[in-house]
Amino acid sequence: MTAPAPRKAFGRLSLPERNFVANALRTETVGGVLLLLAAVAALVWANIPALHDSYESVSHWHIGPASLGLNLSVAHWAADGLLAVFFFVAGIELKRELVAGDLRDPKAAALPVAAALCGMIAPAVVYTLTSGAGGGSLAGWAVPTATDIAFALAVLAVIGTSLPSALRAFLLTLAVVDDLFAILIIALFFTDGLNFAALGGAVAGLVVFWLLLRRRVRGWYVYVPLAVVIWGLMYNSGIHATIAGVAMGLMLRCHREEGEEHSLGERIEHRVRPLSAGLAVPLFALFSAGVAVSGDALAKVFTQPETLGVVLGLVAGKTLGVFGGTWLTSRFTRASLSDDLEWADVFAVATLAGIGFTVSLLIGELAFEDDAALTDSVKAAVLAGSLIATALATVLLKIRNARYRRLADEEERDEDQDGVPDVYEQDDPEYHLRMARILEKKAAEHRRLAREKAAARDALAQVPGGAGDRHDGPA
Repeated sequence: MTAPAPRKAFGRLSLPERNFVANALRTETVGGVLLLLAAVAALVWANIPALHDSYESVSHWHIGPASLGLNLSVAHWAADGLLAVFFFVAGIELKRELVAGDLRDPKAAALPVAAALCGMIAPAVVYTLTSGAGGGSLAGWAVPTATDIAFALAVLAVIGTSLPSALRAFLLTLAVVDDLFAILIIALFFTDGLNFAALGGAVAGLVVFWLLLRRRVRGWYVYVPLAVVIWGLMYNSGIHATIAGVAMGLMLRCHREEGEEHSLGERIEHRVRPLSAGLAVPLFALFSAGVAVSGDALAKVFTQPETLGVVLGLVAGKTLGVFGGTWLTSRFTRASLSDDLEWADVFAVATLAGIGFTVSLLIGELAFEDDAALTDSVKAAVLAGSLIATALATVLLKIRNARYRRLADEEERDEDQDGVPDVYEQDDPEYHLRMARILEKKAAEHRRLAREKAAARDALAQVPGGAGDRHDGPA
C-alpha cells in the first residue's frame, strides 16, 4: 500500500479560504493603521507637558450608573467595555476556524496550535527567569504572551511586503489561537473574587442569548440590549467582562446552510469587525498607551527585572517559541515546508508575533493594577518590545521581499480574465482551452503585425533614396 504524500506546511490555500483571509486581513490592516495612529496620539498627548494633565483628567473621568456598579473611568470603559467588542469578534473568528477553517482538521490545526502554544509558553518562561533572577515580581508572566494581529498586519502594510497568503493565513490563525489562550489566562488567573449572583445572572443571559439564536429570532434591537445586560452582569461577577463577548461570539452559527453564501456568524463578523478594528481597539490604545517617555523611563525598561522580562519575552521568547513550535511540528509529523518558502521566512513571521500590544497592555493593567508606577513601566516595556520586534521583522522581511513579490504576483495572475487566479485552475480543462483561444488570438495578431512590418520594409527598400538605396561613402 502506497504511503500518503507528506502534507505541505504553508502550502497554497483553497480559493474560498484565500478570499476569506484576504477580506479579514484587509479590515485588520486598516484597523492596525488606526491602532498605530492612536498609540502615537496617546504618546504625544501624554508627553507634551501642556497636555499631560488633560490626558490624565480625561482618562480618569468617571461616567456610568454607580447603583449598577458601573461608575467607571473612561480608561476603564475602554478596557472592559470596548474590548468586549474586540473579543466578541475574536470569539466568532475562533468558532469559524473550528467549524469551517483550518482548525476543523486536526492535522492542519496541529501547526498553528503548536506554534501558538509554544509562542505563549516560551515568553512566560523567559519573563519568569528574567524577573525571578533580578528579584522582581512574577505577576507579569502573562504580559508578553499575546500577539496583536492588527498591529502586526499594520507593520506589513507600512513596510510594503507582499507576504504570500499562506504565511498571512498562518499569522491570522496563530493570532486566533493566541487570543483563545489569552482569554483562558484572563479568566483563570485574573479573577479575584466571584459574585455568584451576578455570575448566575450572566450565565442565564447567555442561555437566553443561545435560545434566541436557536429559534432564529432576528433583530439587533433584541440582541444588543441583551448583550449589554450580560456584559454588565459579567463585569460585576468578578470575571473580566470581555469574557462575555467571547462567549456570545462562540454561540453564533458559523457553518453555512443550504442556499447561504455566508453563515450568520460571518455576516455579523463582517458588520462588527469594522467597529472593533476601527473604533474599539484604537480607543483602547488611546487611553492605554499614554505612558511617560523619557530617558529615565526608557532606562528603567532595560534595568527593572519586570520590564526587561517583558521586552525579552516579546522579542526573544515569542520568536523562538513560534518558530520552535512550527519546526518541531514539522519535524515530528509528515508536514514539510512548501517548496516556495524557506525556514528563514517562518523565522521572519515569528518575529512579527513579538508585536504584542492590545492584549499585552490589558494583561499588564490586570497584573499590576495595585501599582500604578509599575503598570506604566510595563506598558512602556510592551511598547519597546513591540518596536524592537517590528524593527527585526522589517529587516528580515525586506531581505526576502523581492521573492515574496514574485510569489504574490503568481497568486494574483489571471490571464484568462475570469476573476479566478490562474494557479487555482491548473486542473480545469476549460481554463486551458480558454488560454489556447487567447494565445491563438495573440499569435494571429502578431502574424498580422509581422506581415505589415515586412511589407512596409520592402516598400521602403524600393524607393530611390530609401533605406535600400543608401551609400556608406561620403556625399
